[in-house]
Amino acid sequence: MIVAFQGVKGAYSEDAVFMWSPRASALECPEFLDLFDAVRTGRADLGMLPVENSIEGSVTAANDLLFRSELHVVGEVMVHIRHCLIGQPGSRLADVRRVYSHPQALAQCRDLLNSHPEWQKVPAFDTAGSVRMIRERGLKEEAALASRRAAATYGMQVLLEDVQSVKNNITRFFVLSREPSVDRGDKTALAFTTKNKPGALFECLRDFASHEVNITKLESRPWQGRTWEYVFYLDLDGDAREGKVAEALEDLRKSASCVRIFGSFAKAAQPSIGP
Repeated sequence: MIVAFQGVKGAYSEDAVFMWSPRASALECPEFLDLFDAVRTGRADLGMLPVENSIEGSVTAANDLLFRSELHVVGEVMVHIRHCLIGQPGSRLADVRRVYSHPQALAQCRDLLNSHPEWQKVPAFDTAGSVRMIRERGLKEEAALASRRAAATYGMQVLLEDVQSVKNNITRFFVLSREPSVDRGDKTALAFTTKNKPGALFECLRDFASHEVNITKLESRPWQGRTWEYVFYLDLDGDAREGKVAEALEDLRKSASCVRIFGSFAKAAQPSIGP
């Protein structure tokens, strides 16, 4: 099985790939769009897409692409994010002057970074990619925020471990496929847009309440290309093809202007955080 992920070897997305399928071949993709293309064209069997972080919220670019794509969500994976400050072999904390990482990782480690105002914080496209970049540059004043596995992958030194501001730091990934899952799920992900009339959102949400369907997530995002119009992203308990959920979605299709069912799948287990 080939599973595409955004980033390079050592990325948290690659961790998610191996959590889903330990024997998978992980396919590196420079951007989220490349991940979608790899699955759509058959270069990869599945894609591993980060969609939400417990600290920083939704990964907006990933969700926007999901709404516009025809791929299906067939599973989810939860990864405990444990950031390390990583530098060159033989370097010391006192050597650090610049810290590179993905913007979300920089935000998740704000307490450490704020305690060192002398450090320049530099956004980069990927956590593990930042480690690879500073290894290639070979400068002791440069460090990166990424996983311990990323440090091992590129032969770098961990200067500080578990530097995220909130220890209960979890990223949720969707597993994408060209075909929907045939297995029964206990969770459904979808998105809808409302008609342009008073009470439109209330009418859509009432469809779930009237069928006693539990909404576990609700978030709005601007609808790209439609000024001041919004897409509402939901997670529901239950399978879209069965019982009350199927009835609620049938009503939603009448109330909403557009409905996109991403898929039904088994809920991921919460990772063990420890003390």
